[in-house]
Amino acid sequence: MAWIQINTTAAEALAEPLSDAFMECNSASVTFQDAEDRPIFEPELGTTPIWETTRVTALFDAEVDGKAMIEMVKQIVPAASELTFKIDQLEDKDWIREWMDQFQPMQFGDNLWIIPSWCEAPNPEAINLMLDPGMAFGTGTHPTTAMCLRWLDANPPADKTVIDYGCGSGVLALAACKLGAAKVSGTDIDPQAIQASQQNAADNEAEMHFALVKDFDSEPVDLLIANILSGPLKELASEFQRLVKTGGQLVLSGLLQTQAAELQEHYKDFGFELNTLETEEEWARLSGHKVS
Repeated sequence: MAWIQINTTAAEALAEPLSDAFMECNSASVTFQDAEDRPIFEPELGTTPIWETTRVTALFDAEVDGKAMIEMVKQIVPAASELTFKIDQLEDKDWIREWMDQFQPMQFGDNLWIIPSWCEAPNPEAINLMLDPGMAFGTGTHPTTAMCLRWLDANPPADKTVIDYGCGSGVLALAACKLGAAKVSGTDIDPQAIQASQQNAADNEAEMHFALVKDFDSEPVDLLIANILSGPLKELASEFQRLVKTGGQLVLSGLLQTQAAELQEHYKDFGFELNTLETEEEWARLSGHKVS
């Protein structure tokens, strides 16, 4: 099926109204991109990140009159009359296959793999997690997830109790389970993450428990791993102190390298020594033990 895309660059205040207008005109999808190379590393929880200058792109069936769509959008959002719109014809290709080809088996450490369902496992004897890209964050492609997976491969939690806090797709919980953990649970603030985690557990025939944060409770565990953001990680220090046994392990990721030292100091006040730091690109992962 052939497509056209209509795009424009707009100020932050116009991005959402433009998106709503395109959707009102029956756009198949609308996406936002950073128009000035100003990445948003840590948006507030529950918000959709929008850049000061945002590239807004709407996708339509190629049979649609692009110029007519632009005029309709300008009528819905009068301020859009000042913007410049561009119409691009997209190549007619198998977009589903194109998307699937972007995701291939990925190896983490010596023995841990993530395998999309449409691929063969390169090493059937390895620890293979069958996981398809989806709406919930975390399929191993982001450095913070990759660093956590490598840590789990190097430190298999055999016979240990584990919490994946901020589970996203459940990939870290699933890895811990497949690496021999005795009991694994996960939690998140997003109901979609819980649903994705439960589905991924079922697809991999893994027994794990997932619940929303408001419904989640656990006895202290041997290992807690949290791949979220530095702000929530700081706020959760007292909760992690409660959830991790004395002598238990704590792995924190989702933070920037520039935030690592402050977080290390902060966690000392809650009885943790996080002395191991791994970095990848601008991201960091801390790990250590609860000493008191």
